[in-house]
Amino acid sequence: MSIIAQLATSLGRKDEVPNQALAAQIANTNNKKAIRELVENLSNKNKDIQHDCIKTLYEAGSLKPALLVPYFSDFIQLLGSKNNRLQWGAMAALHYITPENSGAAFQALPAMAAAAESGSVITRDHFVAILIQLCAHKQYAADAFTLLNEQLRHCPANQLPMYAENALPIINESNKAAFVQTLTDRLNDFEKESKRQRVEKVLRKIR
Repeated sequence: MSIIAQLATSLGRKDEVPNQALAAQIANTNNKKAIRELVENLSNKNKDIQHDCIKTLYEAGSLKPALLVPYFSDFIQLLGSKNNRLQWGAMAALHYITPENSGAAFQALPAMAAAAESGSVITRDHFVAILIQLCAHKQYAADAFTLLNEQLRHCPANQLPMYAENALPIINESNKAAFVQTLTDRLNDFEKESKRQRVEKVLRKIR
């Protein structure tokens, strides 16, 4: 059975379980041919097939990132898609690829930043995760943190606590002051007290 025939849409299913099961199978068997078929069908005339393909790709990439590395440029191109599902799915794939190919990810930051600016909350979530990953690499840390700090300064208040918490492992003496200043400046931005408390907890951990 072809890979496309195993997707949820092909099976007449409206849930994601078949795609997740297929992704796990592909990762477990290191099925590079399947990955190629999925990438080729990201331009399928059937949008449901496109959506199933990107879902299966990033799910497989979360389990075995190396499978997606050869298609880095394909995912970068998808960031410009008008199809929101493909755009944020591509950013998710890039999130999983970044630890395997940090140099390429760093070079592609302008394209990712543009997509995060115009895209959905999920697109931004994965972009911030990529920036945090790059901050862990000495050669990219300064530039990546500058972009991360901009995200922290201007992202929706609802997302800020999660971003701040996730960034904690890469905070050090060189970026601590800027991080603290940004979070402190935004403490009055929250409608929910619980969100503010989460950011205050982050601040207590690093002061």
